[in-house]
Amino acid sequence: MKAYLILEDGTVFTGKSIGSRREVISEIVFNTSMTGYLEVLTDPSYAGQAVTMTYPLIGNYGITPDMESKRSWVDGYIVRELSRVPSNFRCEGTIQDFLIEQDIPGICGIDTRALTKILREKGTMNGMITTEEHDVADVIPKLKEYSVGDVVSLVSCKEKYTLRGNGRHVALLDLGAKNNIAKCLNKRGCEVTVYPAHTSAEEIIASDPDGIMLSNGPGDPKTCSDIIENIKKLYDTDIPIFAICLGHQMMALATGADTHKMKYGHRGGNHPVRDLSTGRVYISSQNHGYVVDTDTVDPDIAVPAFENVNDGTNEGLKYTGKNIFTVQFHPEACPGPTDTEFLFDRFIDMMGGNE
Repeated sequence: MKAYLILEDGTVFTGKSIGSRREVISEIVFNTSMTGYLEVLTDPSYAGQAVTMTYPLIGNYGITPDMESKRSWVDGYIVRELSRVPSNFRCEGTIQDFLIEQDIPGICGIDTRALTKILREKGTMNGMITTEEHDVADVIPKLKEYSVGDVVSLVSCKEKYTLRGNGRHVALLDLGAKNNIAKCLNKRGCEVTVYPAHTSAEEIIASDPDGIMLSNGPGDPKTCSDIIENIKKLYDTDIPIFAICLGHQMMALATGADTHKMKYGHRGGNHPVRDLSTGRVYISSQNHGYVVDTDTVDPDIAVPAFENVNDGTNEGLKYTGKNIFTVQFHPEACPGPTDTEFLFDRFIDMMGGNE
């Protein structure tokens, strides 16, 4: 069946429908990863977005037991070519069946290079994936009206739960956390209690954790004002804190810095970041459309710790006089690169090491 991708600027791509045949309006973004498409599909940070994969063949190893959450969160999926016959000893099904099961509409057979070029030159924009023929002039006002909204509340866990361990106790605030964050802590012996995003700071502090983890998540951090207020209260304690991605942005906002939306964001598994204390460059996995404005960071509160080698944007902060550090990239990357997984060890050292 024919499918159409209609962009906010009036561009129309015609391809074939994959997955669900329902119509969807979403923010259109692109990811440059060559592997890890299942982790992309199940990363809560993509809630409210339809993802374009720039690598031309997707699905060749099928669906494997590597989900980063219990379900997929993307609004739509856009690929050049979808592998219909996967081959892998861990394969449990095809990506086409997964998209149908998860009710994700998608489109294949379009020129994803041309689409990516548009998004890079004009910036991220909204779009519609549909199997119906529409008058583009009628669709564009609907596209311009769309906003991602409060997706953190959608993706966060509904009640707290614990991963048992015999080491330090970590409170993980789930803003849309990938499973591997808790796993990276748990495999280092930590007992991890995962809390819903809107849990009060008082409840977390009352649990007497050795450390607090602020997770990744979707959307504009400025829409989460109540969570930011709770993070400010957590900052005011002496509890060690490590934050990733959205958590990094929210901590910056909680301490007086500002964030802004990037032109097209960083999404992929090949982004170089420089450790400003050593000059060493690490390859990182990233997924974000917003960034902390370094110029708005008060040096008495925090100093830049990492920067993006490609565009110089902020990739991490070290908080002055506090046991707090935050990063924009994903040290828990699964699949890799795992270059920066050592940051979890640094966090455990901040908590006094494992008992």
